[in-house]
Amino acid sequence: MRCSFFHIEMEGNTMSEKRTLPLLPLRGLVVYPHMMVNLDVGRDRSVAAIESAIAGDSQILVVAQRDPENDDPTSDDLYDVGTVAEIRQFLRMPEGVLRILVDGQKRAEILAVREGDTYAEADVHEVAEAEDEAPNKNMEALVHGVTSKFEEWVKLSHKIPPEALVSISIMEDMGRLADIIASHLSLRHEVRQELLAAIDVRARLERLYQALMHELDIMGIEHEINRRVRKQMDKVQRDFYLREQIKAIRKELGEDADKAAEVDRYREALASKEFPDAVRETIEREIHRLDMSHAMSAEVGVIRNYLDTLIELPWSEMTEEHVDMAQAQTVLEHDHYGLEKIKERILDYLAVRRLAPEQSAPILCLVGAPGVGKTSLGASIARAMGRKFIRISLGGIRDEAEIRGHRRTYVGAMPGRILEGIRRAGTRNPVFLLDEVDKIAMDFHGDPSAALLEVLDPAQNCTFSDHFVELPFDLSRVFWIVTANNPAKIPAPLRDRMEILNLSSYTELEKIEIARRHLLPRQRTQNGLKAKDIRVSAGVWPEIIRSYTREAGVRELERVIGQICRKAARRIVADEKPPISVTKANLADFLERPKYHAAKQEKKPLVGVVTGLAWTEVGGDVLRTEVNILRGKGKLILTGQLGEVMQESAQAALSYVRSRAGVLHLAEDFYEKTTSTSICPRARSRRTVPLPALRWRPR
Repeated sequence: MRCSFFHIEMEGNTMSEKRTLPLLPLRGLVVYPHMMVNLDVGRDRSVAAIESAIAGDSQILVVAQRDPENDDPTSDDLYDVGTVAEIRQFLRMPEGVLRILVDGQKRAEILAVREGDTYAEADVHEVAEAEDEAPNKNMEALVHGVTSKFEEWVKLSHKIPPEALVSISIMEDMGRLADIIASHLSLRHEVRQELLAAIDVRARLERLYQALMHELDIMGIEHEINRRVRKQMDKVQRDFYLREQIKAIRKELGEDADKAAEVDRYREALASKEFPDAVRETIEREIHRLDMSHAMSAEVGVIRNYLDTLIELPWSEMTEEHVDMAQAQTVLEHDHYGLEKIKERILDYLAVRRLAPEQSAPILCLVGAPGVGKTSLGASIARAMGRKFIRISLGGIRDEAEIRGHRRTYVGAMPGRILEGIRRAGTRNPVFLLDEVDKIAMDFHGDPSAALLEVLDPAQNCTFSDHFVELPFDLSRVFWIVTANNPAKIPAPLRDRMEILNLSSYTELEKIEIARRHLLPRQRTQNGLKAKDIRVSAGVWPEIIRSYTREAGVRELERVIGQICRKAARRIVADEKPPISVTKANLADFLERPKYHAAKQEKKPLVGVVTGLAWTEVGGDVLRTEVNILRGKGKLILTGQLGEVMQESAQAALSYVRSRAGVLHLAEDFYEKTTSTSICPRARSRRTVPLPALRWRPR
């Protein structure tokens, strides 16, 4: 956006004693006569007041607010005395902000404030300064005292150049002298307003003299603090000087309360918990660093984050276990149907745990297709053991720092997912599930699976070191559970540390029981139905499983049941009387046409067609293979998404036919003049099982 300054010429008219001017409230600023200042104005009513003044004679009343935080001041929120100022320049900034240069003209007493629709106006009485008609010795002494103290302040503060004193020393207008000196001092807001409201020049100079004496006293205390701090330091500590100086100043002014309270809070937390000796020493050292650091230092945030992490980690807290075999078996049976081998392994471990509590826990790897209950089984194990449960997903992780954490030298550093999970659990012995470990990736940031070796190795995880914490943490009490879909994709060193437990796909009978016991009640609740609102006949379940789902787990089955419940809810809302019955006859009304159809048996054997069995994650499947011979140049064409094993089987079958050409009454060069085609019409996914024997049809 291009911006340009507009210069405004004030018309040479005579100002009356009583006037009405646009009102501009100021926050934390007092403008004196003979003072020029830049202002950035953004409030809508203030911008409107400035535009009104510019449209007129460029005169505006600037007055300070009593409370600088008030965004919408009224007449009661403004001081009674302000300054009539002239707008010399203005600049339109982005987002509707105006930057103006105002020149203070005269003091003015506010008689009344009128709130308009867009801005406020004030009836003011311009105040003429009342000074002695002739100078006297008292006045001269007062002026001399003010100027000498101001010269002393300039020499100590170094805020304005000494050359500015020349113009002040020759100034004859005592009222203007007081205003110019007051504009240079760093006074409190209330004191600046008192000087503006002092109409009598003598009273104004006396108040200014008091303010100068107070500022010089503060400077004296500051120099005394500097002397005291310097005396305590030797040459080796000179780099520490500025920090000590700031600390001493804040202590003198009583501004250390907030940081002291924060330091006390950390010390109380340190005293209230048990920590290993190395951890306690580190926390004490970091608390001391925090105490010595400046509150605005960037290092303070890093120290706070580090202290919070160290204090919140459960260095000694452990969940008390109550190993009740009967209760554990009840929990596992209630939460999951089937999975008998897995349940037996968990109960075996609990029995060993009861006899030998100090033994380290095994690392179980649950392997199975999606939806067979690997993750939910981990939560059930935690409930059966009476421990807290933590789960993190490792799918897609590429950076080793996700496991080990980032070093504190990095911006936004934080602990790795392992210690962050332990921190959330608040205990040193939770059940920790690492989900989808077979989907860990590797790139130039490192290999996350290599970092997991230390986590899952019982000989090393008792001293696990996170890059952020940089202190050994004992993970040997954690019960680790790992899940994967394909164990072949787990790195061999990592797989060697785990006990593989295979969760095979559910059988049809198991799916029926899971649907009846768990899925239907859950979907009824989620869709606002009661048990009496819907009734599913026993013969419907096999039909749903065979014709509408084809999966190893039960996720798709639950979605289908949810669709049935939603249709039932819609019928009930449409005033159909419950219960809504779902039978084989009306199942299509709820789920439309079946998605899957069972393979039909051939009525009679056909040459070139053979029926075989194929293995899938869902279970066994019937696979019909068709072969045909065409005139060609000895090619073998395979279609139907066949895997490598099936392609090799087809090559072996053709080789067998060639070797038996004489027995089969075929010409020895028959394969050079023909093209063989093989197709599996029902192979919707890639097959890797061997082909069945083929019936050869010679031409």
